[in-house]
Amino acid sequence: MKLASQKDFFSGLMFTIVGISFAVGATSFTVGTASRMGPGYFPLLLGILLAALGILITVLSFRSKAPDGDPVGAFAWRPLGYILGANLAFGALLVGLPSIGFPAMGLIVAIYALVIIAGMARPKHNLKESVILATILAVASYGGFVYMLNLQFPVWPAFLNS
Repeated sequence: MKLASQKDFFSGLMFTIVGISFAVGATSFTVGTASRMGPGYFPLLLGILLAALGILITVLSFRSKAPDGDPVGAFAWRPLGYILGANLAFGALLVGLPSIGFPAMGLIVAIYALVIIAGMARPKHNLKESVILATILAVASYGGFVYMLNLQFPVWPAFLNS
């Protein structure tokens, strides 16, 4: 059997591995029954469905109609690094790193950092667009989380509150 679509094959394998991992991880919780579900019931079923979908996609990857075999391209290290770095920076800025004495900078600073760093993943990054998007997200997040939902977490750096 000849592999017709590398993209479908590898994405199917990824779905299968993630689905099996979720299903196995869910067994450490009480699963329960359909009428009396435990905390592990939903992740178990979701993992099984994801694994089944992954197996289906993997099998169908041998029958793809892609003219060129649909090969997997080069690994995009630059965008991956910026996206992961943006999420790590968001977490560190939002709640701080007490183990090394880094204070929480709050939601607004964390959102600006997230959007600007993640925006650098694009080949033609425009700082002005990132700042506009960050401003929209910061205002909407403040309105939604702090004003409407009344969630209690740092919004601004602690040294600005004193």
